[in-house]
Amino acid sequence: MSTEKLTIAKAITAGLADELRADDKTMLLGEDIGSLGGVYRVTEGLKAEFGAQRVVDSPLAESGIIGTSIGLAMRGYRPVAEIQFDGFVFPGFNQITTQLAKMRARTAGTRQVPVTIRIPYGGGIGSVEHHSESPEALFAHTAGLRILTPSSAHDAYWLTRKGIQSQDPVIIFEPKRRYWLKGEVDRENPGAADNPFIAQVVRRGTDATVVAWGPLVPVALAAAETAAAEGRQLEVIDLRSLSPIDFDALETSLRKTGRMVVAHEAPTFGGLGGEISARLTERAFLALEAPILRVGGFHLPYPPSRVEEQYLPDLDKILDAVDRLFTY
Repeated sequence: MSTEKLTIAKAITAGLADELRADDKTMLLGEDIGSLGGVYRVTEGLKAEFGAQRVVDSPLAESGIIGTSIGLAMRGYRPVAEIQFDGFVFPGFNQITTQLAKMRARTAGTRQVPVTIRIPYGGGIGSVEHHSESPEALFAHTAGLRILTPSSAHDAYWLTRKGIQSQDPVIIFEPKRRYWLKGEVDRENPGAADNPFIAQVVRRGTDATVVAWGPLVPVALAAAETAAAEGRQLEVIDLRSLSPIDFDALETSLRKTGRMVVAHEAPTFGGLGGEISARLTERAFLALEAPILRVGGFHLPYPPSRVEEQYLPDLDKILDAVDRLFTY
């Protein structure tokens, strides 16, 4: 049987290993990813199997990691760069947004830079400043990048592989507080993950739609369970791809239910929930029974760990938004 039960972290490990085996031009680089196996041990054992030339411990320099990856890709390699924590990506932000994202357009398609950037993101781990950010909107705003984020072990495995195989630069935001969440992984049959840029309906419903991604998908599913006990059937959509966004799937669900909540850990101000709300209002205004509501973090720096639970969207905040949908 091809199915096995893995944590999200180990599913990513398996995806990286299978891509390293499949293509000898694939290589990993990042801080402490070799002998240590990464902060979260996602790359544990890969240096021993594939060697220090393909699993490279880099200096403590995110700009250097990204710049080196771009150069490697232009020379025919398929580099996978790890950023140790979400808040550490910004020294490499210039390289990502002004070089990596623009190279294909700048060269009229003659130069492809198949760089994959893995970024553990999100809160809920009780960590210090710069370790719990959700900066996905900053990168989604930049044309030329594809952005994926898994919420299950199966998707973690396949989105990792599909991201590495892409000819375009791909950022994979990995929900670090879900690294230990277990699930069935089929390493032979991707199923819906065969096209990771298509959103997935993970629970069917008729009364309202809840759109979430990454770390909040389990919260949205828990909210749907609670709502069902109260007589409301919520449809839950795992967006999976943040650039491009599968607006067709979202519109189909909205036209069925007439109501929608978009939930993400990032601040609601300037977040992707605003883009989703605006676009669907333009596309399906007459189908709306209520305004599309957003649930997210506050517009302030990520707080100290002792109060992060007040900051993060939770089951109650999502259910409160659902209740408000039925007051209009």
